[in-house]
Amino acid sequence: MAIAFVLLNAELGKESELLSQVRSIEHVKYVYVLYGAYDLVVKIEAPDTEMLKKTISNHIRQLKNVRSTLTMTVIE
Repeated sequence: MAIAFVLLNAELGKESELLSQVRSIEHVKYVYVLYGAYDLVVKIEAPDTEMLKKTISNHIRQLKNVRSTLTMTVIE
């Protein structure tokens, strides 16, 4: 099982819309709204690293209201 945490910055005022969109993506297990430098933190669990990469690159990062991301891949 491959796991990653992705910190997201949303376009201003689009946090709630982005929250709904991210929750509907396959392999997304948790999404939390934050105060501070980032707007959302997302936990992704995928069967392998290739699927993890596809989920982040092809689904999360392509969402309209994502301004920036920071991905932290779990190694243990």
